[in-house]
Amino acid sequence: MNSICLMDTSVWLNLLNVPGRNQDKAKVIDDYKVYVASGCTFILPMATILETGNHIAQCGSGRVRRAAAERFVDAVKGAIEGFAPWRPSDFPDSKELGAWIDSFPQFAMQNKSSEKTSEGTSFGDLSIIKEYEKCCAKCSMSEVFIWSLDSDLSSYHHRP
Repeated sequence: MNSICLMDTSVWLNLLNVPGRNQDKAKVIDDYKVYVASGCTFILPMATILETGNHIAQCGSGRVRRAAAERFVDAVKGAIEGFAPWRPSDFPDSKELGAWIDSFPQFAMQNKSSEKTSEGTSFGDLSIIKEYEKCCAKCSMSEVFIWSLDSDLSSYHHRP
């Protein structure tokens, strides 16, 4: 059975080796190899792409940012063109985005987790959760999970 893995920003920053955001690079690469060997399908959510670009724009000198940005561009274009080991999620249309927006106040109000009681779910995380739910509905006979270094997102794991 093929597993579907939605990659969170915390993971992708390490895979792309973004300076200042790559402290877990060795573990992430080791886990990545295990997922690849098991035949996992990798999905790159819209929020992961956007948030990673934002982090790259803040990661040091212009030369450091440029090098990280070039790795980022190669990885995203590779996903779009089908050459990367991951593919981008389907970006939401305006109707779907409107539904996500309508649910955001409830997610922002709730505690993100039992450990994060002064923080709600960000809109980026909400969009990843919604992508996860969409994958679960489409592929109910497959394992679907969010690969994240953040405990609140890594708890999303569907097993048939």
